[in-house]
Amino acid sequence: MTRLLNPILKTLAAGSMLAATAFAVPAFALDDQQKKEMGEFIREYLIQNPEVMIEVQNALEAKQQNQRVDQSTKAVAANKEAIFASPTDITLGNPKGDVTVVEFFDYNCGYCKHALADMDTILKKDKNVRFVLKEFPILGPDSIAAHKVANAVRLVAPTKYAEFHRTLLGNREHASEETALSVATALGIDGAALRKSMKDNPNDDLVRQAYQLATAIGITGTPTYVVGDEAVFGAVGLDTIEEKVANVRACGKASC
Repeated sequence: MTRLLNPILKTLAAGSMLAATAFAVPAFALDDQQKKEMGEFIREYLIQNPEVMIEVQNALEAKQQNQRVDQSTKAVAANKEAIFASPTDITLGNPKGDVTVVEFFDYNCGYCKHALADMDTILKKDKNVRFVLKEFPILGPDSIAAHKVANAVRLVAPTKYAEFHRTLLGNREHASEETALSVATALGIDGAALRKSMKDNPNDDLVRQAYQLATAIGITGTPTYVVGDEAVFGAVGLDTIEEKVANVRACGKASC
């Protein structure tokens, strides 16, 4: 840093001023020649040392990520009931598990489809995890329609929701009302009962609540997980989720 500042200070000093004095001079006090020389020096330095820009970008991203984590942690603390104990969410795994993993997902999210295997592996390996599915349709009207069907499945045939969820999310076909109903009826769920439930119990309020919760936490995409006191953004993979679960058990926080 000293090697970088010294040439700039010398430029500002116009050869005879002390470096400290030059550094104290506000930018608007520089004449046109000094501004030109300073600009040329900075440009030349960055061209010769482009890795500085990468360092700056990395520092910015780290700062933004820290701010995002701080926001999400505060929001998780303020919304524990809605995140971990909503009566409208489906819970898989051990309902009395010592650690809860919450996943915000969309049936048309490609990353969520890949992450389905992570959920199943966690539930198979760890019999003390409680896994909450938080429906968060953000990828257009078809996603909203598919989630309406999912809500009807939850109300009409809750014991078949897990199988419905795995089948629809694991399907490569684009999720819509039609494809979701097709999956549900193939599992033996009464299609007429589902349509009646969708009419009588639209899940508009539930979707709105999910959006409000996601906004508070800072969620902008799927999948996003909440483990312990922390939101974990993106399809981070099995190892990261398992690490967070282990941390919660070890120190009560997702990051010890």
